[in-house]
Amino acid sequence: MLTFLIRRFAPEAGNAESPAARLACGVIASALGIALNALLFAAKLAAGLVSGSIAVVADAFNNLSDAASSLVTLTGFHLAGKKPDPHHPFGHGRLEYVAGLIVAMLVILMGASLLRSSVGEIASPGDARLTPLTAAILLASIGVKLYMCLYNRALGRRVDSAALCAASADSLGDMLATAAVLAALAVARLTGLRIDGWAGLAVSLFILYSGICAARDTVSPLLGEAPSPELVDRITRDVLSGEHVLGLHDLVVHDYGPGRRMISLHAEVPAGGNLLAMHDELDRIERRLSEELNCDALIHMDPVITDDERVAPLREAAAACLARIDPRLTLHDFRVVDRGGETRLLFDVTAPYDLALSDEELAKAVKGGIVGMDGKYRAIVKIDRG
Repeated sequence: MLTFLIRRFAPEAGNAESPAARLACGVIASALGIALNALLFAAKLAAGLVSGSIAVVADAFNNLSDAASSLVTLTGFHLAGKKPDPHHPFGHGRLEYVAGLIVAMLVILMGASLLRSSVGEIASPGDARLTPLTAAILLASIGVKLYMCLYNRALGRRVDSAALCAASADSLGDMLATAAVLAALAVARLTGLRIDGWAGLAVSLFILYSGICAARDTVSPLLGEAPSPELVDRITRDVLSGEHVLGLHDLVVHDYGPGRRMISLHAEVPAGGNLLAMHDELDRIERRLSEELNCDALIHMDPVITDDERVAPLREAAAACLARIDPRLTLHDFRVVDRGGETRLLFDVTAPYDLALSDEELAKAVKGGIVGMDGKYRAIVKIDRG
């Protein structure tokens, strides 16, 4: 069904890298999710009322919350696909994260409501019955949720959408929750044990857990999370493949929504090299990064002196000084400048975020270590975190 819908209404989805493909896949998957979850809600609600099972009713409202979540996701994909404007020059991609956060809040509220109902059922158990119709509806629901899990996972991987991948995981959890409800009704029919309220409690706790995890996953990119190590490695390999590039530092990845990134970095090049040739090479690398990663790339060219015989040993000595403070410290942008009878060593120090020393304390320790090397050396240090 999903393949037919994509071919019929979104032929552009064949190019998984394009923003149009992401929008088309997100819209179709969300619309199909709304339809299927609405059908499951109606069927399970009827079955729950007929059988008197609070667990089935809880599972029905779980599907209703999923339908509402798909509606919010659908709206989020539409708004996130809007073009940049003067007030939002980097587009509206983060609205997809905002939509995800709204969905998470809806899921948490639904889970809290069902938790209350389930606790009441445990305190005063009702007479839940497993009828053939109820069993058939629950079994059909398990099959539908398995299908939704598979198609959301396939589309999520195709267009690299965290929202669709999360929907896949949610569908898998719903399938397991429905299986638990069916098992509880079967136990009651076979043994007379009334564990319907406990099954409803388990479903409500699972819903709460899913909502909290979804909120965490959407808040993190909104706050500005670090890029993945895989992305950093890919950018590093691409930049260092340049003939004139000696190294890179100050890599920053700004995330303005799925498929909308801005990358900036400093590339070290020999100070005595051909300026036009090096500039042209960095321009080619920028274009390659933009095309392959669907991003805006900006590379700052940092000249590095390579023909001063003092630089290499002094750099090694400064690196050893950093290692004595903390082995995780690294340096870049190292320069040697003679001024007023003293030799100044200018460099940036990259420190991990969990380093106990503050920036001021670390700078003081580094400067003291450089002075200790030789009284004629003075350090001018800038501290970077990350």
